[in-house]
Amino acid sequence: MADLEQIADTIREEFERVDDVRDTAYQRSRELISTCARCIRAIHREEWPEAEALLQKAKEATETLVEAVKDYPELYFAGYTQDAVKEFVEANLTYAFVRDLPIPGPADIGAEANTWLNGLAEATTELRRRILDILRHGHSQEVERLLDKMDEVYSLLVTFDFSDAITRGLRRRTDTVRGVLERTRGDVTNSFRQAELRQALAAFEERMANNQKEA
Repeated sequence: MADLEQIADTIREEFERVDDVRDTAYQRSRELISTCARCIRAIHREEWPEAEALLQKAKEATETLVEAVKDYPELYFAGYTQDAVKEFVEANLTYAFVRDLPIPGPADIGAEANTWLNGLAEATTELRRRILDILRHGHSQEVERLLDKMDEVYSLLVTFDFSDAITRGLRRRTDTVRGVLERTRGDVTNSFRQAELRQALAAFEERMANNQKEA
């Protein structure tokens, strides 16, 4: 039987190995989050080649990160790792929503189910920004499509009534989606009413101009 010091040395070596992997994983997670943020920014600017290139870069970074920690559950399920993967999910789903493409699932992205759901929630809140950008140029059917998608996602998220230990904070993010959805619906309604008012005023002015010509 090994003595106490030998046991401690073995444990220390294991901890040092895990700590080295953790340092690398933490740095990679920060880089992945930054890449995903740049991707989402490019999506909102409609810089599609840039967004697609950043999505590919994020995909490769995610695969590298997961590969590095897959043998260390304490690192794979650590907050910084799953948060980074969540950002990758968010970037993918935001791109799919905005471009009206099929939605990649957890297996397609390489994400845990709860991480994917949290990324879905955050991608849905990004649609508010997209809708407001469109509304600045007037009401459109695209706004209605995106608002319907927000409503569809919220209706789905509220069905996952499980402990936070399972969903990793999904209930809180679902509440955030509800608030964002309500504010966005109000903004869209106001925009629609303003558009109707402008049309009514334009029609009134046209009638007045025609009446003056006839007089």
